[in-house]
Amino acid sequence: MRILFAGTPDVAAMALRRLIVSEHEVIGVLTRPDARKGRGRTLHPSPVAEVAMEYDIPTFKPSTLKLDTEDGDRFREDLHSLAPDCVPVVAYGNLIPEDLLAAVPQGWINLHFSLLPQWRGAAPVQAAIYHGDDITGATTFRIDRGLDTGDVLGTITTEIGANETAAQLLHRLAESGGDLLVATMDGLAGGALVARPQVGEPTYAAKIEKEDAQINWQAPALQIDRQIRAHTPAPGAWTMLADQRMKVGPVVLSEREGLRPGHIEVTKQGVYVGTGSTAVMLGEIQPPGKKMMNAADWARGVTMAEGTVFQ
Repeated sequence: MRILFAGTPDVAAMALRRLIVSEHEVIGVLTRPDARKGRGRTLHPSPVAEVAMEYDIPTFKPSTLKLDTEDGDRFREDLHSLAPDCVPVVAYGNLIPEDLLAAVPQGWINLHFSLLPQWRGAAPVQAAIYHGDDITGATTFRIDRGLDTGDVLGTITTEIGANETAAQLLHRLAESGGDLLVATMDGLAGGALVARPQVGEPTYAAKIEKEDAQINWQAPALQIDRQIRAHTPAPGAWTMLADQRMKVGPVVLSEREGLRPGHIEVTKQGVYVGTGSTAVMLGEIQPPGKKMMNAADWARGVTMAEGTVFQ
């Protein structure tokens, strides 16, 4: 099939590479406009755009796809000229109007990193970890006007590791999901793949805000462990020490009792923090303006009075 690929971040770039080496022809790439990054705030292409440049694939970067806008109308002309059979989508980051959904014979096919209808929305991987799911996966489905409501074309499943962070799980799902996306394109091209409605009660994974990543030390240790892993590396779980916001990396669960929530205890074994149940041992911590560091090294370099508390 002739494919126009739509996506923006690293996980989408991984899927694009799979499609490029498949039997399908990637005739173009749709991605978000270049974004300013770094201290110099210079413009940088998206990871998907970088892959497209590597393979000399035409790239389209409209700021919006809305009808009756300069960018949106120009893209409609481009889409008509390209005449793709299908548009696979991975984390593109822009709403797709209904007239565009109807303009492609095989439709716009999304790769979503959950087992739909579980965790529809912006942050399915983080939600799966935060809520303690044992199993997750990826789903390909035909995009319709709803929020991740379209008919399912394919799925894969995987167990979530006990210590796995959102970044680690997402990387695994992106690798296997890329293969699923290629298999879905193969099935559509062959005409044997049948879409089926989603089955079950939907759950939703809203976009994550920084406030969602603030650690509540009154919560049980297991919940804190999940919250931190779900928000690693972005936006990064955090807590306050006096007037300083500290980012906190994944912790180790312990059997240590008697330490009040948020209270810090430094021992030869490590740095412990009390929770609503047993204490956790810190792995890494990031003070303001510094890089992530080993929590024990951080503790040796600061003066903490007895009873120092994370808020």
